[in-house]
Amino acid sequence: MAGTLYIVAAPSGAGKTSLTRALLERDPNMALSVSYTSRAPRPNEVDGVHYHFVSRAEFEAMVARGEFFEHAVVHGDLKGTSRKVVEETLALGRDVLLEIDWQGARIVRAQMPDAVSIFILPPSRTELERRLRARASDNELTIQRRLADARQDLQHAAEFDYIIVNENFASALDELCEIVKARREGCELPQMRHTALLADLLGQK
Repeated sequence: MAGTLYIVAAPSGAGKTSLTRALLERDPNMALSVSYTSRAPRPNEVDGVHYHFVSRAEFEAMVARGEFFEHAVVHGDLKGTSRKVVEETLALGRDVLLEIDWQGARIVRAQMPDAVSIFILPPSRTELERRLRARASDNELTIQRRLADARQDLQHAAEFDYIIVNENFASALDELCEIVKARREGCELPQMRHTALLADLLGQK
């Protein structure tokens, strides 16, 4: 039986990467699809682990060859998902985790309607900004851009099958694992939409 594709998206600072890494450690049947990006690696990033880092010219050549499942401009850089890797892994019966933005998620869902999509929310605007500043690797201009981008990201949260609030990391991870477990067992979980929190994050109340 083919595996299931799980799409996880979130604004920068919501804790998406930490949650997905913890899920991968806990679940041996889940494989991460490592995205390609045209941006330079950050000091702590490893090629082939965090991203496949390629030049913009090489990325655009890959687009021309139809090698991407989806690709988009994210924070001014190109990011994309390898079509071959995703399809081959699913065919082997393993689940695949895509950690992408809402643009990529929309494109993937259109091609694979059986995919399970999950959006991670921060618990508040204040906490989101605190997390972004705690990274200490971005300058003020970058932080302000990420905060503006986060607002756009949050406007698309309602498009996803499930929404998880990452206030307590352990609880959020448990929710993520429960979604995977329920899908494998053919169950449907109640969908918490967190409407009031989303309105607050978007400054609508």
